[in-house]
Amino acid sequence: MFVDSHCHLNRLKKAPTREQVALLLDAARARGVNHFLCVNVCHSEFDSMAQMMRGLDGVSISAGVHPLDIEDGVDIELLRRQASDDWVVAIGETGLDYYYSKDSIALQQQSFEAQLQLACELNKPVIVHTRDAREDTIAILKNGQVERCGGVLHCFTENWPMAKQALDMGMYVSISGIASFKNATELQQVAKKIPLDRLLIETDSPYLAPVPHRGKENQPAFVADLAQFLADLRGERLEVLAQQTTDNYFNLFRGANR
Repeated sequence: MFVDSHCHLNRLKKAPTREQVALLLDAARARGVNHFLCVNVCHSEFDSMAQMMRGLDGVSISAGVHPLDIEDGVDIELLRRQASDDWVVAIGETGLDYYYSKDSIALQQQSFEAQLQLACELNKPVIVHTRDAREDTIAILKNGQVERCGGVLHCFTENWPMAKQALDMGMYVSISGIASFKNATELQQVAKKIPLDRLLIETDSPYLAPVPHRGKENQPAFVADLAQFLADLRGERLEVLAQQTTDNYFNLFRGANR
């Protein structure tokens, strides 16, 4: 059994309706993918995303505001209400992105800090996006005592020292299809070093389809291809990697139902 620990099912062009999402999830189950975390990125999409996903077998959701979707900041009281449902298993995705947006650094940091504080308050893990912001991301996680709620660096593309600092705080590190790209040699070395009991796998669909689907719209079924790539890369049996990453997911996202 595989888990797609991070996807955006409400943004799939192939599945703009609930019925079409259900068909894509059936296709994923045919490849052994049985649980899906649909991740929220902004206040305005939460209600429609939750309505589309509610009742779909094996789907959990998060509530959060992405660093590139903060606009005027995060409404923490609105987020608290959105995250109060037991079905919402995490806060995020939140974090820092200095690659695409350097003119909103202060606002990004404030948003990240507020969402991490809420995650600790609600005892729900935090999903962290980080790009070109290594030192500030680690500093906020340390100052915010992320170990109180737990969390994951999702779609990890940074270096081993950063991954090691996150692991030392009890966090998980999630690898996406980027690791299967031919030029991702540094990331592949990082992926080999992550302890198996702290590793998660994800599609981040509809983005970043792994080889051999690169260039196509990503979908949850493709997490099986990523898992096979990582098992080969790490010299592990696919069944072992599948079982451990699934256990890791449910250990971190405590509110998710198997």
